[in-house]
Amino acid sequence: MTTDNIAGKVVLITGGSSGLGEATARHLAARGAKVAIAARRRDRLDEIVSELTAQGQTARAYTLDVTKRSEVEETVAAVVRDFDRLDVLVNNAGLMAIAPIQKLMVDEWDRMIDINIKGVLYGIAAALPVFEKQKSGHVINLSSVAGLKVFAPGGTVYSGTKFAVRAISEGLRQEAGNTFRVTSIEPGAVQSELKSGSGDTDSRKTVEEFYKMAIPADSVARAIAFAISQPDDVDINEIVLRPTRQEF
Repeated sequence: MTTDNIAGKVVLITGGSSGLGEATARHLAARGAKVAIAARRRDRLDEIVSELTAQGQTARAYTLDVTKRSEVEETVAAVVRDFDRLDVLVNNAGLMAIAPIQKLMVDEWDRMIDINIKGVLYGIAAALPVFEKQKSGHVINLSSVAGLKVFAPGGTVYSGTKFAVRAISEGLRQEAGNTFRVTSIEPGAVQSELKSGSGDTDSRKTVEEFYKMAIPADSVARAIAFAISQPDDVDINEIVLRPTRQEF
């Protein structure tokens, strides 16, 4: 397999302990990237790193809660110390807490805003000084098809956070000039723990039923790899992908 513009790159992936993050780490590591996987579940991260290193691939684990700005800054600094640079930041950590807005799940609204929006911004704030110093880099943000069309009833606040991620990505792209690249990934139903994020039992059952059509997480990993693999003068701005049978 060609390693076109992926081999040797240092890639930090948030939410790397499962789902899209784990699949992306495994896929990129297999293509020669040096992967830094970060999440709250250190035991799971260590398992993944052990498997990858046993296969001769390069990976390290970092304990991270993206809602804590200081931890995001410390993680980026640690990756740069360990690998001497950072080439790609994949802002993947996310929460999908689906429930009708009338149920007033305000605590879950707060969590989605903290993880899906502020977590992305904290990642950008920590990585940009590194990219500007290197005069190169790539920010990849995980939005959603719910960031293209409002998913309601149930996903109103979630859609709000993913519309925000898409808007932040587009604004950042315009501000980046030719210093670094920016990509927004907008998946539909993909196999991950995302579908179980709601505290509302009825909504969670509905989402889990909907997700029976979900495609493998590696589908998103391949899209991310495609964006990274492009020549440095090509910026893949957006990728939308869904199960073939998904209408929304």
